[in-house]
Amino acid sequence: MKYIKQFSIILLFSFVGELLHVIIPLPIPASVYGLVMLLLALCLGICKVSHIRETAEFLIEIMPVMFIPAAVGLLASWSILKPIWIPVSVITVVTTVLVMAVTGRITQFIIRRDRKQEVKDI
Repeated sequence: MKYIKQFSIILLFSFVGELLHVIIPLPIPASVYGLVMLLLALCLGICKVSHIRETAEFLIEIMPVMFIPAAVGLLASWSILKPIWIPVSVITVVTTVLVMAVTGRITQFIIRRDRKQEVKDI
């Protein structure tokens, strides 16, 4: 029953994200709306991490399985992608490295800021 409750909370945020995607005419995926709202709810204490922890960990563990349909779709579209596979591969690698670098820098910034805050509090 605990997992159903946790999954329902995550689905609620996803559903509200879908609604916002329909209401707000921006080119932002509905999943991003849902994730941002969930992040805000966690940061503001509206939703506690303990309310979704186990189900979120499970979903993260099975995430690679979710890429199988996309990979099959790429294989099915190989005839279309064949002439442009080199530029697509380069773009994919460059943007992946860029996202990893920016994410790492932001994470380092936040960790350093939190450490400075802890030192000030002591």
